[in-house]
Amino acid sequence: MTAIAGAGTPETAWQTWPGLHRLPPLDLDGCRRVVLLAPHPDDEVLGVGGLLRQLAARGATVEVVAVTDGEASHPGSRSVTPQRLAALRRLESVAALGNLGLDSARVHRLGLPDGGLAAVEPAMMTAVGGVFERAAPGTWCLSTWDGDGHPDHEAVGRVAQGVCRRYGVRLLMYPIWTWHWALPDDPRVPWSRARSIALDDDTHAAKLAAVDCFASQILPLSPAPQDAPILTPAMLDRLCRRTEVVLI
Repeated sequence: MTAIAGAGTPETAWQTWPGLHRLPPLDLDGCRRVVLLAPHPDDEVLGVGGLLRQLAARGATVEVVAVTDGEASHPGSRSVTPQRLAALRRLESVAALGNLGLDSARVHRLGLPDGGLAAVEPAMMTAVGGVFERAAPGTWCLSTWDGDGHPDHEAVGRVAQGVCRRYGVRLLMYPIWTWHWALPDDPRVPWSRARSIALDDDTHAAKLAAVDCFASQILPLSPAPQDAPILTPAMLDRLCRRTEVVLI
């Protein structure tokens, strides 16, 4: 977790890097069904909420695999139990999907342990594989990148790779914490695989409204230090820009 310590790379550094603005656009043609793997509630919106909305508008069915319920986001909290936090985050995720216009999206809840996904990869592989067993042509999988710097995100990425190879599903991986620890033109990031998704005004506004649903992550749970927001303004700046990025 040391890779995601500190304030991270400011959004101004990313915006002044020409490489970010020269990424080829993602071709959205051919997607009939998209299944997104979210390690935690909010990853689906922060990473590719705009892309989900655009694919749905083009006629693709949308499904979300909620791998954990995010119960470990505030491990030291004395004001909210993990069970209560999980319930809050499930409700926030449903509301966020609604703000993206994805009320009809099917959500598969796996209930695996937040912060412990690397230890349960075989169980995750079985559960995720069940979602793709009868994958028809035109099925896409969106997953966190397996180099993202967060153990849960990387475990989900590894499982996505295995499942997509098995069932012949197209995989696109979205970075989240990468924007925190990486630097512009960072050699640790496979920029040659990166594709951009431009968000029009309506899509961007819908994404911002969806992000606002995650009150447990963007607002303090209480005045206590251990209840401080997880998503800081600097992090939100990086994840709420007018473009999204996936690795193909």
